[in-house]
Amino acid sequence: MVDQKTFDQLRIELSVKAKNGIDFITAASIIWLAISYIWTLKTTPYNQSILTFCVGAVMLPLAGLFSKFFKTSWKIKGNPLEPLGLWLNFAQLFYFPFLFFTLSNMPVYFVMVYAIITGAHFFPYSWYYKNNLYAISAGVISIGSFLLATFLPDKIYLIPLLLSFYLMVLAILLYFDFKSKAQITNANV
Repeated sequence: MVDQKTFDQLRIELSVKAKNGIDFITAASIIWLAISYIWTLKTTPYNQSILTFCVGAVMLPLAGLFSKFFKTSWKIKGNPLEPLGLWLNFAQLFYFPFLFFTLSNMPVYFVMVYAIITGAHFFPYSWYYKNNLYAISAGVISIGSFLLATFLPDKIYLIPLLLSFYLMVLAILLYFDFKSKAQITNANV
């Protein structure tokens, strides 16, 4: 049985070696910027939704590129919690039926639902990386996307645009959190 201190050390190791997932957050900020552009195009919301889904497909290769740039680790040998990160990411796929329902019945709200799913899936990463920024982001993104769609339905492109900028700020804050944890970890070695 693992005691709480050891458990927390494993989580901090994930946070430091994966650098709080900034490779994925940075990639997502670029993708959401492209999605914002898609929602300014003069085409149907259905076509915009399909293009949005297609652009999202480059997430993994783009995150891989940023992983090399930021020198993050996707595999952390010896850490039994490491596989959980992938499972937490897969969990968002179970929300996709809502996305497909929206696509077929209310495509104008597709980008809002996609943003809410994106935001909501951040919540467990707060525990995973021992970092409250992810929990806060889950709420800000989900509620913010809903409010923008509710009060500015004719400016739906603002949802992905603001999400992109929010993710850029989040990446910076996550980087500072990583640096802080790395200094503490190195001091304890």
